[in-house]
Parts: sequence; structure tokens; C-alpha cells
Amino acid sequence: MKQILLLLALLTGINAHTQDRARQHRIVMQLSSGDTLVHKNLMKQFKNVLEAAPTAKIDVVCHGPGMDMLMSDRSVVGAKVKEFAARGVVFTACDNTIRERQLDPSKVMPEAGHVKAGIIHIVERQEDGWSYIKAGS
Repeated sequence: MKQILLLLALLTGINAHTQDRARQHRIVMQLSSGDTLVHKNLMKQFKNVLEAAPTAKIDVVCHGPGMDMLMSDRSVVGAKVKEFAARGVVFTACDNTIRERQLDPSKVMPEAGHVKAGIIHIVERQEDGWSYIKAGS
């Protein structure tokens, strides 16, 4: 009887571990900082997340000064944005910010998608069950 209970405990533990590893993480990140150190750190976070959870879905919503990360004429992490976009990270530009900051829409990196209002996109993701993380401070 002890052997059966031990086997059940072992199988339950393995099953719980497998389920945890198979969990589909969906993360929406808000970037409103123009600080290039924040942008560089964000790239490290993507690397770490995707190493720990290769199937994680990440949507980075850039607005305000955070739009600098997606601007081809000023981004210090442009190559990394391209690299992570190729790995499935979604970069989202806020059209309200583009208009309000009078940014040239043609300079937004082609890897970025667009939404009318970044904040509303973040709220909708949260309403759909995505985890929220604020990038930088």
C-alpha cells in the first residue's frame, strides 16, 4: 500500500510540474520611458523570459517617451527589437503618441504594429487575462 501511495504522490508531482511548464504565459508590458537604459534592460528581460518560458507571448506597448524605442532614427536597441520580433515578441506603437509628439510615422520600425490608444490596448489585454508589467519606472 505504501508503494502505491508513493507512486501516486510521485506521479501527481510530475503531472503538476509538467502542467506548470506547459502553462501559456501572456504578458503585456507597458513602456512609457524614453530612458535608453530601460530599453536595454527590457531586451535582457525578453531574453530571460523566453529562456524560462519559450512559448510565452509578450506584447510591448510603447507610448509617450517610450515610443523612442520603436523609432528607427533614435532607437538604441533597434537590432534587438528586430531579433525579438522575429522570435514572436509583439511591439505595439501608440498612434495617439505619434500624433501628439508629432513623430514621423514612416520612422516607426516596421516590426511594430499600431493601436489607436496604447492605454486602451493594455486594458483590453488585461481584461482578456494577460499579466501586466510596467517596464522601467
